[in-house]
Amino acid sequence: MSSPDLSEHARRNRRHWDETADDYQARHASFIGRPEPRWGIWQLPEEELDILGEVAGKDVLELGCGAAQWSILLAGRGARPVGLDNSERQLEHARRLMAQAGVEFPLVHASAESVPLPDAGFDVVFCDHGAIGWADPYRTVPEASRLLRPGGLLAFSITSPIASLCFSLTTDLIEPTLHRPYFGLHRLEDDETVNFQLPYGEWVRLLRRSGLELEDLVEPRPPAGARSTYWEESELPWARDWPSECIWKARKRVS
Repeated sequence: MSSPDLSEHARRNRRHWDETADDYQARHASFIGRPEPRWGIWQLPEEELDILGEVAGKDVLELGCGAAQWSILLAGRGARPVGLDNSERQLEHARRLMAQAGVEFPLVHASAESVPLPDAGFDVVFCDHGAIGWADPYRTVPEASRLLRPGGLLAFSITSPIASLCFSLTTDLIEPTLHRPYFGLHRLEDDETVNFQLPYGEWVRLLRRSGLELEDLVEPRPPAGARSTYWEESELPWARDWPSECIWKARKRVS
């Protein structure tokens, strides 16, 4: 997707990720590059959370795949993945890891707000703190629904609304203080990037308007002593008391 086709925030985020992808992969490689699928800030096992279920023989689209660590693992489990990312530099890392793993599948350089793929091509569309948090959900959720076959699964992890309220732009930390209003929650930006969040009720309404039925909302709690390369150790007590992230599961309505 060429730059003129991108929204202003997608261009900003693309620039940021192209500039920071190398540092990101170096910092988080060992944490997110484990031999089994894991979710989110605290890398909690898919085997325990059972978000995607059996993927063998399914067409799977990862929105905001980064270096495609998730899709590589799903390919090893018999899925037919496609990885999409807004950053070409992230996709270069994905090609490197795919070659190391000896797997091959399509990679798409595009924003999740306008995916250059046909309707109803996937059984599963998912992301793990990927594109749905980095693109406008009022565009990405209907787009994900368009891409799903009837009965298909949309699953995505994202920072929880309460964590978004408690994030300080001054300290770059989650704090036990509300820093912004809950009502009207949508666009969250700093000098370099734009993130997105919605109130819980608006997420539910958006899913339903997009032809999806909510199946589950998982608010995983990290275990005592959990470690993360995304959050500071000092933030763990907060995440033990309040949800740091949400995993939404919704199913494409069968007409």
